[in-house]
Amino acid sequence: MAVYQFRTEQLLPAPIEEVWDFISSPENLKKITPESMGFEIISEGIPEKMYAGMMITYMVKPLFGIKTKWVTEITHIEQGKFFIDEQRVGPYSLWHHQHFVEKVENGVLMKDIVTYSPPFSFIGALVNSILIKKKLKEIFDYRRVALERHFNLAEQQ
Repeated sequence: MAVYQFRTEQLLPAPIEEVWDFISSPENLKKITPESMGFEIISEGIPEKMYAGMMITYMVKPLFGIKTKWVTEITHIEQGKFFIDEQRVGPYSLWHHQHFVEKVENGVLMKDIVTYSPPFSFIGALVNSILIKKKLKEIFDYRRVALERHFNLAEQQ
């Protein structure tokens, strides 16, 4: 099983409390996910804020427009610092996503580290090199712009 890692960082000149409030709300994930992903939370009664042990079920179209169910568990959370979600059911053999926020001089440094393994062994490795890693970059590039828009960064520059 091949394991890959995708990393990204973003500086948001905003108070850490505002950034944390936004990213720790499951409902806001749709706002920072490309429409082409067909992202929809299907769990009922999702609370406003995440907590360790929380299970969230989504429908997504990760590749080729094929809808699939994705279940993640929030495995760890430290208020105002980080949370980790892990796929329990979904398209990957392994999905472990770490979200960090850190107060820095100019605002908040957000870091994401996604450790993942596509299914289907060597075929998955081939699909990763051709498609998956490009798709992840696309998703996080969209997220970068959506967060800038949300925190009105374009207007501040």
